[in-house]
Amino acid sequence: MSVVGSFPGTISPNRRTIRAPINPMDKCTVVSIYNKPVRYVSPTIQPGVFFIAPGTLENPTLLVVGTSSWWKEIDENQPLLEIPNSSIQVADGIVKDYCNGIFGCNMADCMPGLFWLPGEINIITLRAKYADKLEEARQKQINFFKNIVTLTDGLWSRTNGNPLVVSDDARMAAKALQLDANKPWMKDFTTLGQTNCPACGFMRNPAYPVCSNCKAILDPVAAKALNIQFAQ
Repeated sequence: MSVVGSFPGTISPNRRTIRAPINPMDKCTVVSIYNKPVRYVSPTIQPGVFFIAPGTLENPTLLVVGTSSWWKEIDENQPLLEIPNSSIQVADGIVKDYCNGIFGCNMADCMPGLFWLPGEINIITLRAKYADKLEEARQKQINFFKNIVTLTDGLWSRTNGNPLVVSDDARMAAKALQLDANKPWMKDFTTLGQTNCPACGFMRNPAYPVCSNCKAILDPVAAKALNIQFAQ
């Protein structure tokens, strides 16, 4: 909307999003022991882009957040109404919105190691006063990693070793739990490319001698070495 007499394309002063003075004491701290970078974007608020570097239990990552605002339309001739969100709402939104819907997360006792605390917290205060929160986050994250590994085991088995079912989170979880040496889906993925079965055309893992779809024996030598018995 242009102001009368202004240059074409100029935005009316009533349509500008100008923030009111913020409360410098309204702050919260998001804590991460999740060994993966977290980037959270909320396009409806300003500021609305937040980044948390990877953290560990030994070296947690902290992100201090303040208030953010969104603007409500009242009337085209009236200024936009600023609706402030407190730092509690912002911090809670970062944790819940990021974690909610992640594969293997139930948002209760099985989730990435992310949580928030009221106020601006430093590492010394975190370790001295909130050791129980760190331990709780550690246990939730272990449960989360175990759940991802278990679910990936099932998907790997059901798809006859399709590497596409193995996510980056699953590989990260297996490494964190020191299970990477025991999981066949942690092998070099370049050797696990899918090929078409020459008998039926179904996508199959060439590491297995029998097609999971049509049961054709595609590698008799490997099948014999594995002592696979077939019905006559």
